[in-house]
Amino acid sequence: MRGRVPPRPVTEIAEAAARVFMAKGYRAAGISDVAAALELSHGAVYTYARSKEALLYLALLRLARPEVLAELAIPVATPTAEQFTAAVETGDDPFPVLTAAGPHRRHVAVAEELAAVIDELYAFIEDNRHLLALVERCAPDLPELARYYFVQRRRALLASLGDLLRRHLHAGALRPVPDVPAAARFIVETITWFAWHRRDDPDSGNLDDDACRRTVRHLLLAAFVPGADHQPT
Repeated sequence: MRGRVPPRPVTEIAEAAARVFMAKGYRAAGISDVAAALELSHGAVYTYARSKEALLYLALLRLARPEVLAELAIPVATPTAEQFTAAVETGDDPFPVLTAAGPHRRHVAVAEELAAVIDELYAFIEDNRHLLALVERCAPDLPELARYYFVQRRRALLASLGDLLRRHLHAGALRPVPDVPAAARFIVETITWFAWHRRDDPDSGNLDDDACRRTVRHLLLAAFVPGADHQPT
């Protein structure tokens, strides 16, 4: 961190910004809202971030790559579109495109391959649910972020999953489905609800995490793989 060290940790600023943007979305939130959350004056926030865009950038980094925050120059400058999308990345492949279903696994039994894919997606969504929630809340107001998240990443994930299903359907290893894209979306949305959205449901938030993981894997395999409903999970 270069220059004068501010009296409040940058992590604290980023966390407050994340709460505000998560609650209000990007367009409706203002710098004054973040200032109020921090009990700072409107002007004092500018000693940490030069703009509302910079505050969102801090919030995204806090949830995706918190180790980067200590390296930033304060006040944080307004990010470019490329920096916004880079902030969302959580690793070499920030939104997985089914590494568990790569060519090196094509000799693996279909139930084992699909189970690995389900486990990969479940773990990713569960581990990154706060980041995903913030991106989905703010992306509609930011075309570059929306294009990256919805078009480049999420659609690529659904297309990759659809290709996996078609490959096994063509080989006769899966139960026939009326529509492959809908089936791929069914898998992703089922995992997403249990790994993420159920936590906000008052009747489902207290379900055991491990039981949910195992049940989702078991039921999805039973739905798609003949005989998988008789196999242990």
